Amino acid sequence: MTDDVTVADETPLETPLETTLETPLAERVEAILLIIDEPIALVALAAAVHSPVPAVRQTLESLVEDYDGRGSGPRRGFELREVGGGWRLYVREDHDDLVADFIGGQAPARLSQAALETLAVIAYKQPVTRGQVASIRAVNVDSVVRTLLARGLITELFADSETGAINYGTTDALLEHLGINSIDDLPPISPLLDDGADGFDEGALR
Repeated sequence: MTDDVTVADETPLETPLETTLETPLAERVEAILLIIDEPIALVALAAAVHSPVPAVRQTLESLVEDYDGRGSGPRRGFELREVGGGWRLYVREDHDDLVADFIGGQAPARLSQAALETLAVIAYKQPVTRGQVASIRAVNVDSVVRTLLARGLITELFADSETGAINYGTTDALLEHLGINSIDDLPPISPLLDDGADGFDEGALR
């Protein structure tokens, strides 16, 4: 006689993706918008939050109205805009001076080695995207680029019409700090390879 064997119910564990999809779409969209440094295309955003493009577009439009105070809540100090074929959060123009003063007061007196290296890449390769700079330095440069922007040493020149990637360049403030009249007055460097694999000529940077 064979003993009856009771098999316990096996409830499949939820995958991280399934858990994520349980959260409201607006929350998932906001989570992505908060961490990007460049406008993200609608299709790319839809893929990131695992939702159909029409639903994501409707969510973006609802968030715009919410942040602008056209919903049930107050107007926010930031806004959601479509720029260069992509979406990104921006500080409202009304608060530009306030934010600039705050960042200026928090900025360190000296730049880190990482910031100096990133600034050198941008200076010599401009216009250049954050992704291209990261490829040359072989490290993530998101926080460093934010620091350089806050210090007023680099600026956003334009957004790529196809990818929406922001191209960066240096500012007149950098020229003043370096004591030169033009970016053309920078010392020549060699070799400057397209992929940056061998880096800069150390002697030329001294």
